[in-house]
Amino acid sequence: MTDEVDIHTHGRTGHISLNRPKALHSLTLDMCHAMSKALTGWAGDDAVEAVILDHAEGRGFCAGGDINLLRNSALNDGGKSGRAFFHDEYQLNHQMMTYDKPIVAFMDGITMGGGVGIALPCKYRVATEHTRFAMPETGIGLFPDVGGGWHLSRLGGRLGQFLALTGARLDGAECVWAGIATHYLPSEKLAEAKARITEHPDRISGILSELSETPPAARIEGNADLIKKHFASDRYEDILASLEGDDSEWAAKELATLRTKSPQTCKVALRQLSESQKLDSFADNMVMEYRIASRVLTRPDFAEGVRAVIVDKTNDPKWDPATPEGVSEELLDSIFAPLPADEEWKPL
Repeated sequence: MTDEVDIHTHGRTGHISLNRPKALHSLTLDMCHAMSKALTGWAGDDAVEAVILDHAEGRGFCAGGDINLLRNSALNDGGKSGRAFFHDEYQLNHQMMTYDKPIVAFMDGITMGGGVGIALPCKYRVATEHTRFAMPETGIGLFPDVGGGWHLSRLGGRLGQFLALTGARLDGAECVWAGIATHYLPSEKLAEAKARITEHPDRISGILSELSETPPAARIEGNADLIKKHFASDRYEDILASLEGDDSEWAAKELATLRTKSPQTCKVALRQLSESQKLDSFADNMVMEYRIASRVLTRPDFAEGVRAVIVDKTNDPKWDPATPEGVSEELLDSIFAPLPADEEWKPL
């Protein structure tokens, strides 16, 4: 086990608390394994009726996966250790998505990337005034993985495509409006919620409803029609052209944002979400995402994006290909192609 995640039971409730505050509780491989092991144990334990997922101190719920490990892998071992991380992290995502007992995620803070991957499979997803939700992978040349293809493509109104491409951050109220969160609680009520759920794991829905507040107005609702209109196409060039043809301040801002993103990642994300909508199971989605991950990990944009945004913090990535037009259908086909049978992703 690892001390980066606290795992215990209180009576009839299992409790997983992420505990890597300096890294905003980003997931390491050891943390994924510890969570998986705990969930497997509780799945077969009739004494445990529900699971609480939260974080220890600090402003992060979970800010993602172990980006430094992934970059080192891309640069030093041909992606081998990075692929191993993705494989097992995706097994945890799938295990949570198909879990028989209710899991309550308290998204009381930054919930990004890998944090989205462990929050959205939960039956109950609690947002607060501290929630900051995003899939910012286009900014680092990765792609919105950990089940992002499945979750984002099913939000409706092209909101998922908008979030995947722009990396826009939603607050707690916007998460409730979008259906990303099931409940909105003020953070000072969380301790009471957890205590009551621990006492009555059979009454989660009622407890969260009783303690919920009406969230503030969701800012993004005011832009919903613009998002639906301008992000309607699954072709990236069409989206850019649509925004270019609108002289509003909003369109200019979103266009400027997209100009900073990896063209490869944007095209991958649009195809990923489009393909995911046709899939029947979350497992099929994860097979697809693992194929993508195993390839984009070692393509130029990922190491470069992490360098520019996270390592050097210069925010000046040199993308390759540099333009949307440079990202060919052949390149996308190669990223999405099946892996050799013995390398394909499989559930736990």
